[in-house]
Amino acid sequence: MTNTKKINTDKKTLSEKTQVLLEYPQIMEKAASHSVSEEAAAIIKNSQPAYDDSSEITKKIVIAIHSIIKSRNDEPRSWLPSVGFLIPKIETEGTILDLDEAFAVGLFIERGEELRKWILKGEINFKDQFFDSLSNNNFPECGAVASEIFKIIDKEGNIRDLPALRAIKKRIISLEKDLKGAVSRYTADDDYKRMLQSAVPSQRDGRTVLAVKVNFRGRIPGIVHEVSSSGQTIFIEPLDAVEKNNDLLLEKRNLDAEIHKILRELTENISIHSDEIKKFHAIIIELECYRAKAKYSLAVKGNFTSLPANENSANSIFAQSLLLKQARHPMLKNAVPINIEMNNTTRALIITGPNTGGKTVALKTLGLLSMMNQSALALPLDEGSILPLFDGIYADIGDEQSIDQSLSTFSAHITNISAITSAASEKSLVLLDELGSGTDPQEGGAIAMAVLDFLIEKKSRMIVTTHHGILKHYGFTRKGVENASVEFDTQTLSPTYKIINGLPGESKAIDIAAANGLDSEIVATARNYIDDEKSDVSEMIKGLEEKQRELAGLEKKSVIEQNKLKEDKRRTDLKELQLRQKEAELKRESVGSLNNFLKESRKTLENLVRELKEGEVNREQTLKVKEFLNELARNAESESESLAMEERSIREEIHKQEKKTESTSDETSSFAPGMEVFAGKSKQRGKIIRADKKSSGKNIIDPSWLVEIGSLKISFPESELILAAALNQTQSVKKQNSFTSWAAEVDMSSANAAYELRIRGMRYEEAMELVRRQIEAAILSGLKHFAVIHGKGHGILRKGVHDILQAHPAVAEFYFSRPEIGGYGRTEVVLK
Repeated sequence: MTNTKKINTDKKTLSEKTQVLLEYPQIMEKAASHSVSEEAAAIIKNSQPAYDDSSEITKKIVIAIHSIIKSRNDEPRSWLPSVGFLIPKIETEGTILDLDEAFAVGLFIERGEELRKWILKGEINFKDQFFDSLSNNNFPECGAVASEIFKIIDKEGNIRDLPALRAIKKRIISLEKDLKGAVSRYTADDDYKRMLQSAVPSQRDGRTVLAVKVNFRGRIPGIVHEVSSSGQTIFIEPLDAVEKNNDLLLEKRNLDAEIHKILRELTENISIHSDEIKKFHAIIIELECYRAKAKYSLAVKGNFTSLPANENSANSIFAQSLLLKQARHPMLKNAVPINIEMNNTTRALIITGPNTGGKTVALKTLGLLSMMNQSALALPLDEGSILPLFDGIYADIGDEQSIDQSLSTFSAHITNISAITSAASEKSLVLLDELGSGTDPQEGGAIAMAVLDFLIEKKSRMIVTTHHGILKHYGFTRKGVENASVEFDTQTLSPTYKIINGLPGESKAIDIAAANGLDSEIVATARNYIDDEKSDVSEMIKGLEEKQRELAGLEKKSVIEQNKLKEDKRRTDLKELQLRQKEAELKRESVGSLNNFLKESRKTLENLVRELKEGEVNREQTLKVKEFLNELARNAESESESLAMEERSIREEIHKQEKKTESTSDETSSFAPGMEVFAGKSKQRGKIIRADKKSSGKNIIDPSWLVEIGSLKISFPESELILAAALNQTQSVKKQNSFTSWAAEVDMSSANAAYELRIRGMRYEEAMELVRRQIEAAILSGLKHFAVIHGKGHGILRKGVHDILQAHPAVAEFYFSRPEIGGYGRTEVVLK
């Protein structure tokens, strides 16, 4: 038991040390500043990250409140007084709350109830025990307590004019008037005024006195209460005012006694509900903590991360992929966004590269954001980022040399690393900066590899920075380890802060030293010392970088070629289907001719039968002739139905091929300046100006283009662009092969959508397809609102329309129209 307790204590101390190192307390200080309660703010400041799955439950609560705040503008922001320290007093029999304390309790209950009701009015998308505790059935009823308090105390915190106090206050007013009259005899008389230092009476110990000059003390008989520090003024209570002062003082004592009695009775009434008040206080303070975190998240315009997709067990969420997109350190004003990625098989990422390249900032960013994530805060990064849950976050960053403890830099690092290796588990995140530094490079590298081996065996998640060349080789040969580097611009000799997975980096120390003014002769000598030793490694790294660029280019070319082949095949299949359709149309014409022939033949044969009948032909012969005619008609109908089924099958295949062609038209099109495109998620029409120079060379697979939209010039990645010409060509094919000749056609080539789409009376499949086209056309044309007239009937079309609208990501909301313009037979659609 003793050893376990010591380990837990060490883990706690190590975790707290890491929090200070990563500036976590400063973040929580900022979050606390968004609270309207000093008690809630203190809890947030002193809180720790939750190192278990309870952090996800807390995050869901914060996200729900965050959503409510964003969607409404009536949030109550009244100050919540601190009353937690009063609860023991309320619970103790015989204690009495003073006026301010009772007022604070009433105010807390009233404003807490206002906050609770505001939260419950919002839309909460998930079931949770905390939100259940806010419901009327589970929430403590304290409204009667507040009502009782505010019967005695007004909203300004003053005691009300109660009947028990009214007579006493009346007598006090009368006595004060008499006393004022008695004193005014001295302050208004000219003979007495010259004896006074001030014409305004003073108060001493609750009694009215006169400030008399010392040389006139015998001229005004009375009781001396005080002498000034200078000795020039004495404060005398005139004899004719003594009795009036006595009476006034007595009445004031009576008033205080009556108020004390009222507060005692009020406290007794409050104490009856002490359990409810205690529970009420705990829930409201917890709610305010969640709200403060939501307000902070809203203020920083951050995003909440998601857990890895595969979390089939409690442990799986600790061992999945890690992905930070455009993450920024929240304490840096001009932080450069970085991307950090580790798949679920990588346990250690070794980052190498030049000094000032951003390696340490990357470590601190990941560590701090992980702590913030497990404190239910939104993070300064892009949507789609993924963070696992960690049971501990430990870091060794910076120079912790200590003269007092006789620790060198190396000793300080080893002390920290020793504690980390003892505390870390397979669910921990370990951040090690400059691992193995501060000693002989060979021995330091050996220690670094041994530490990594130990932690990899524990399956801890690690990110390590180093300048040791041996660790670059280690990253290539050790399973579960991946090399990475911070990119360095060799032309400007400055870092780009971009992390490149799969490649080790060079320190560039000599280049940086030269750029910072080191004597050229020293620089040349340094180069000579390392040329023989390092040339092979440098050439290898440069070769790898070049190979990676070539591979990226080949991958892009391969993707384009594959898409082109797929598109050619789809177009060939489409052509074949069109020919089959034409063939079916020709057959239809033949069947039509056959039907005409049948009609004419029927008339001829019927006439013939009539003539034969008149010629006394028997009935059996007549029936055989009619049966022949009926058989001929049935064969014609069967042929017609077969053709109709074939046409329907062809139409469905054409539609599928058209959808595939449309989805890949942007992939197979090449872009160039001057081309008309639809850009971004909103598909705004614009013209390509040129390739974006800022992104040139950074993303070979998905380069960016500068697009002019109206008066604005905006950069878009190629994946978010659709050539207008390719879209027009695709839509013209759709028009040529349309099989709904009697339905309202949406003109996709010009992106004009109908303001009112009528599908009443249509076949289900055709109607649903028309609704889908309408939504796509509305998105392209910028139409945010339209109506679908589906009729009432049996509700089949209505349900189909609503299912499509419910599932489509571009639909913000939909609802039935007003009764006078269609009611349940007409649906209004609003797009995002």
